[in-house]
Amino acid sequence: MAEKKVRKYKDSDEKITAKSLITPFLFSFPFMVGLLIFTVYPFIRAVLLSFMEDYRFLSGKFSGYGLGNYTAIFNDPNFINALKSTTKYVLIVVPTSLAISLLVAVGLNSVKKLQGLFQTAYFLPMVTSATAVGMIFRWLYDFDYGLFNYFLGFFGVDKIHWLADVKYTMASICIYGIWSMLPFTIILLLAGLQNIDPIYYTAAKADGAKAKDIFFNITIPLLAPTIVLTSIVNVMSAFKVYDSLFVLYGAKPGPAFNLYTVIYYLYDQFWNKNKLGYAAASAMVLFAIIALFTLLQNLVTRKTNYYN
Repeated sequence: MAEKKVRKYKDSDEKITAKSLITPFLFSFPFMVGLLIFTVYPFIRAVLLSFMEDYRFLSGKFSGYGLGNYTAIFNDPNFINALKSTTKYVLIVVPTSLAISLLVAVGLNSVKKLQGLFQTAYFLPMVTSATAVGMIFRWLYDFDYGLFNYFLGFFGVDKIHWLADVKYTMASICIYGIWSMLPFTIILLLAGLQNIDPIYYTAAKADGAKAKDIFFNITIPLLAPTIVLTSIVNVMSAFKVYDSLFVLYGAKPGPAFNLYTVIYYLYDQFWNKNKLGYAAASAMVLFAIIALFTLLQNLVTRKTNYYN
């Protein structure tokens, strides 16, 4: 009897009709149209535009195809500074936010009561308006009434012009960037911690392992795939930094135009200087950097999958 049922289901699964072929296509058709219009076409257009020299937006005319736009941006000091500033930002923000998030995630994972409340509290900044957050940070950085300078006064440190002094502008956007990156990183790491089988910890405690040994020899190795994934995603996100400049400096690259980032350079060339070819070329350079990190993610993730 059971064999007849299995054969019946098998025969029904093997029947392929025109409806079974068309139905999935119809469901995915609206998504595919949107993907082609809003993703594929703009990308192809940006690639072509990056090679169009002396492109004029109103007339659509250009002198020809070539590498002139790429040569121009790599000879532009603002673009070189943008690459340097963006790289420095990434190297500061990503490791710092990862370390803080790991400590917070471990603490949240050990909390048994009101864990959902704490998780919601840490996740709320991720869904808060960037404009509202920017206004709060502008108040925190205020020279006369800011909370940061108020606390520095307790330690006898002179007030700092966080948003006006060139020496502290990088620190100001890094602090903002770290805070903005924490919610996403904490949630991912917490999910990774909750997927670790408790039997590992039970066995380690039964063998008399200390908390430090358990953390570095069990938690970190088993959490390695999540840490790698989170780090690469955060690196790609950090390379696209722009919102902090917009909300803290009124869409300007710092008080002395010393905080050019790649995205701001793209925006400046496109919107302010109407050099669409330069903007497209800088976008392609950023795409190449992000694609490189995506490949790195795939390679590293494959090597860390053996922990699972």
